[in-house]
Amino acid sequence: MQTKTSKNIVELKNLKMHFPIKSGGIFRKSVSSVKAIDGIDLNLAYGETLGLVGESGSGKTTTGKCILRLYEPTYGDILFEGSNVGTMKQNDLRSMRQKVQFIFQDPYSSLNPRMTCEDIIGEPLKVHNLTSSKSEYRSRVSDLLMMVGLNPFMADRYPHELSGGQRQRIGIARALAVEPKLIICDEPVSALDVSIQAQIINLLKSLQSKLNLTFLFIAHDLAVVKNICDRIAVMYLGHIVEIATNEELYSNPLHPYTKALLSAVPIPDPIAEANRERIPLIGEIPSPVNPPRGCTFHTRCPIAIKKCRELPPELLEVSKNHWVSCIRV
Repeated sequence: MQTKTSKNIVELKNLKMHFPIKSGGIFRKSVSSVKAIDGIDLNLAYGETLGLVGESGSGKTTTGKCILRLYEPTYGDILFEGSNVGTMKQNDLRSMRQKVQFIFQDPYSSLNPRMTCEDIIGEPLKVHNLTSSKSEYRSRVSDLLMMVGLNPFMADRYPHELSGGQRQRIGIARALAVEPKLIICDEPVSALDVSIQAQIINLLKSLQSKLNLTFLFIAHDLAVVKNICDRIAVMYLGHIVEIATNEELYSNPLHPYTKALLSAVPIPDPIAEANRERIPLIGEIPSPVNPPRGCTFHTRCPIAIKKCRELPPELLEVSKNHWVSCIRV
């Protein structure tokens, strides 16, 4: 799955993130751990949009936060532009974080209600000393507001005076303030109306072409990522189960979990919707504290066999740029 390092802005190698669970009492000891990420390999090339999809609790957001080293990974390596994030000193880490920004899921709770839009967007400019005068600072904030489709006069407004879509545009402008190379979008449209979702996705696509940005687009809705992503990685219970290009994944899904997710995506054609095959998933996603042995999906898989319960499958390339983790494929 690895390509030339020069083509990848981010490389994850056998990444694990286990959160310890402490026992009660005076002498608190780690008795178990939540295996949020349990050994994934993933590459993100310059200029591409990689979708990371899966149910809640599969480890998508944790993966994004590990890239920024907001969490210290339990094991594995994270390479950003060839440098190991885990061994970076504070100055190097600060410089790296200027190049990697986050767009959050909730456009209201991610904005400080006591700050105006100008203060919210301008805070990264102050933190990284990117402007030398007050006039330059205000001019830059105005440019960023117009870049995301808002009028500069909205700089004096507070978040509660804005709609959900406008708040998310403020969050995008804040992320763009430091001229990043990579933006991690953590379900940036899931809290918005459908019509507004399309506007935000079109805005992100436009910004990517203008600014040569790279996106890691985290979502649980495969219908959303279809319109923006070049490649899609499907995640289940801390593991990558399938990676393919956008067209390949939608036209030829191979992992049973991917097929089940796609069967839940509504189709606007009522005849096709009525006649297509449904693949319901039985039961709930298992606990990441005690994941199933073998293939973690076998407890809900409609085609699981005895061997699936014994051996964890490897992520193998079954066709060009199409990787699947399933012994039945």
